[in-house]
Amino acid sequence: MQITFHGAARSVTGTRHLIEANGYRVLLDCGLVQGKRDEADRANRDYPFDPSSINAIVLSHAHIDHSGALPALVKHGFRGQIHATLATADLASYMLRDSAHIQEKDAEFANKRMAKRGNRRPKREPLYTLADAEAALARFAGHDYYRSFPVAPGITATFHDAGHILGSAIVRLDITEDGLERSVVFSGDLGRPHLPIIRDPDRVEADDILIMESTYGDRTHDLIANAADRLASLVHILVQRQGKLIIPAFAVGRTQDIVYELMQLFRERKIPDVPVYVDSPLAVNVTEVFSRHPECYDADIREVLAGPGDPFGLHRMHYIRDVRESMALNAAPGPCIVISASGMMEAGRILHHLRNSVEDPRNAILVVGFQAENTLGRRLLRGDKVVNIFGEPHPVRADVFVMNEYSAHADRDELLAWFHANHGTPREVFVVHGEEEQAKAFAERLTKETPARVHVPLLHEFFGLGGRHREQQGPAPAEASSPPAAIRENPAREKARRGGLRAARARRIPAEKPRQPRRHGGRGTRRR
Repeated sequence: MQITFHGAARSVTGTRHLIEANGYRVLLDCGLVQGKRDEADRANRDYPFDPSSINAIVLSHAHIDHSGALPALVKHGFRGQIHATLATADLASYMLRDSAHIQEKDAEFANKRMAKRGNRRPKREPLYTLADAEAALARFAGHDYYRSFPVAPGITATFHDAGHILGSAIVRLDITEDGLERSVVFSGDLGRPHLPIIRDPDRVEADDILIMESTYGDRTHDLIANAADRLASLVHILVQRQGKLIIPAFAVGRTQDIVYELMQLFRERKIPDVPVYVDSPLAVNVTEVFSRHPECYDADIREVLAGPGDPFGLHRMHYIRDVRESMALNAAPGPCIVISASGMMEAGRILHHLRNSVEDPRNAILVVGFQAENTLGRRLLRGDKVVNIFGEPHPVRADVFVMNEYSAHADRDELLAWFHANHGTPREVFVVHGEEEQAKAFAERLTKETPARVHVPLLHEFFGLGGRHREQQGPAPAEASSPPAAIRENPAREKARRGGLRAARARRIPAEKPRQPRRHGGRGTRRR
């Protein structure tokens, strides 16, 4: 068996973990890389594996950094099934179409700008189209939580609730190969306990190999119990200023959390009756999907539904689909609240709202989710005085506030608590989905608290068959200096493997030549 980390290795986007066993190749997630535009675009267009060689995909949840590259994979030859929970499959039917629409519109917008400037570079092609998204959706197979299903010969999967967003899953793979039985548990993105709407993360049996996220592996969040009061304080500030509160939020999960909280504040008369606009066709569709999956709800939202109902403000908020209505918001007077996607401020309608609001000191931007390195959101968080939006500089005069209470990712202590509460202790832990500093810090804590061997893989690094090979040049990192004990083969096969490894290193080529070609080519923390 072999595990290769083709994404979210010392980074938080583009999750793609490849499992190879019994001659079959199973991909855990297939997300879009986000960050610097040109670098991310190249990473999303070039695959370190042949898409047609992948036999199946197991999807942990619907967020675009985990699912967004699926249409591109199908476009380039993937013909297997995409396994997901029923709710994730339902969400993906909207999210992948929306992502394709954004890909097409962004390419169209970029080409228009180049034409106006007399740029003669080749036209930018969308990463994928709506037709590609439809082709990917046709390959989805939905599954209930806790019911095992076959993925490939000798490989069975089971979904457990990850408590991150609607339908999110911890994936357990049970693998039989050469008479050996192993389990691989992939945490996906783990949610926080005690958040409204969805259930807390499940505890699972993890006694062999664990692939674990570390988004907030070096820090803790503020208490969720204080979030409502802090949000109410921020709304009052904006009312006094007669300004706009712009909230970039993922259309899945974060938008519903914020809307749910605002509805509670309205009902309890803790904030004035200001207009709230949810400007995202995707968020409108997703909110409707939430209503169709009560199997994912926790006790809090069930109590609301048993009372006054309408937890997502479908009859109170202004949910906007039409582009003209969205454009009209630019001229709308304050005070008002605008919630729009994308959460990392890299695409979608939120860019237009920021372009028209960021220079006005009456306004404020509320960050409620993780902002990856090199994104517009990260630049605003670090206090840049000027930011580029659609390639044009804009002075930042609006206040930028942070409320990490609404994060759907477990923090360091919550991650550790989940790890220790699981049944069994894994022999190998691979720390992923965290920037290098966070991933290493979390790996260090795990090393101190568990007998497991803990690794922080590099991008394209693979582990298995008694050895491992790094695609990058240079020496192997200290934390991955020896082969994982949990995935060694029988002695004879391992000896042959090591011989091949030595010969390959002498020729400076991979130890086992890959079967596929590599393609080239409120007041939160306040900042001004």
